[in-house]
Amino acid sequence: MRTIVFISLVRKKIIGGYDCPPNSQPWQVYLTSNGQPWCGGSLINERWVVSAAHCKMPASHLTVHLGEHNVYVEEGTEQRIGAEKVIPHPKYNDYTSDNDFMLIQLKEPAIFNEYVKPIPLATRCSSAGEQCLVSGWGRTEEDGNPSVLQCLKLPVLSKEQCVHAYGSQKTENMFCAGFMKGGKDSCQGDSGGPVVCNGELRGVVSWGKGCAEQGYPGVYVEVCRYTAWTKNIIANN
Repeated sequence: MRTIVFISLVRKKIIGGYDCPPNSQPWQVYLTSNGQPWCGGSLINERWVVSAAHCKMPASHLTVHLGEHNVYVEEGTEQRIGAEKVIPHPKYNDYTSDNDFMLIQLKEPAIFNEYVKPIPLATRCSSAGEQCLVSGWGRTEEDGNPSVLQCLKLPVLSKEQCVHAYGSQKTENMFCAGFMKGGKDSCQGDSGGPVVCNGELRGVVSWGKGCAEQGYPGVYVEVCRYTAWTKNIIANN
């Protein structure tokens, strides 16, 4: 999550979630930058990962971790692959966070198994009331990161609720999900990670005001609006 104008945007984390069952999110990616925790992402085929554009770093700095569960324990399921290319959406706006969508090409193909699998891209856009799941290793409180992948089930909110919270900062390329009463949300460290609805990658963790604050749900990238661009980039690289 990040900061826009008066909105306190930070790299997102999960608050109020639970430990994901081991390897239940085999598309989940853990990104490190020069060895330090950075962002999340989602494996969409053997050579490509989806993340958030505000997670951009030079490809030479990024390592893509697949098959992770406890990031502080070597479990024998991990694959670690360097980034070949980092391609943020050309219309990404760092000031407004619009088009906060990015592709990462891997230096070598991921090996699919029970711990590492891709997730299909969205075939339709989000709809209010739909139940989804967000996951990541971001902070679970204001001052602590978990070692084990965290999961949180949350509903997609209506456009009206999202606009009520964020006004004109909410664009058609975003949707809100979570709980208006607060208490549960994604937050710092989860940025770029997946929002999975009905077995598809429907959203990417992007921004919000604070973390789990009442009246300010999380804001996510509407993946359906980038499916065609993604397919074109993959076909030409």
